[in-house]
Amino acid sequence: MGRGRAKAKQTKVARDLKYRTWDTDLDQLKRELAGGDDGGGTRSANGDADTDAGDDADDYHPRR
Repeated sequence: MGRGRAKAKQTKVARDLKYRTWDTDLDQLKRELAGGDDGGGTRSANGDADTDAGDDADDYHPRR
């Protein structure tokens, strides 16, 4: 009992994801696939500059 509203919301979200039209920046996709560098160094998946690359590796010391 009470599942109907949750299931309806899941169905709505799934339908939205399935039928949404995405505005794709094809020029950015082409640069990304070609491996072109825009002069910004390492970037994360969302396009933000990765300023602390490697900092986590310095903090990790596995037990032996």
